[in-house]
Amino acid sequence: MNQKLKARLDQSFTLTHDLVTHLDEADLGLDLPQLPSNRIAGQIWCIVGARESYTKAIAAGGWQGFACSLASPRVKGAVLNALEETQKHLREMDFAELSDEQLELAFGLLEHEVQHHGQLIRFVYANGLTFPVSWHTQYTV
Repeated sequence: MNQKLKARLDQSFTLTHDLVTHLDEADLGLDLPQLPSNRIAGQIWCIVGARESYTKAIAAGGWQGFACSLASPRVKGAVLNALEETQKHLREMDFAELSDEQLELAFGLLEHEVQHHGQLIRFVYANGLTFPVSWHTQYTV
């Protein structure tokens, strides 16, 4: 089961990367028109921070606090680098013998990433953008 969870995390991370790759850099600055919301870049910043924080917590066996190294969430190259680095880190992690607490953290990371996918779907629709093929396959958007 642990390897299946890791595979689902990896798939979710890939979907996020696919969406950012598909968007134009200017799209990262878009928000939900006339609604209180942060920008797409803010969603991505939170995703990167959660990936960094949760993987650190999984490795340590407990929550270590939230931190995000992504200083330029509106710069597509910086975002893609951060997404790739966090996915690489996930792939290097050993999920074979996670404790119950570590499993809970890994599930929390998956839930967090997928929750942001739902938010990003609204951002894409609200701003008249399009989705990459992988999102059509996964979410039938």
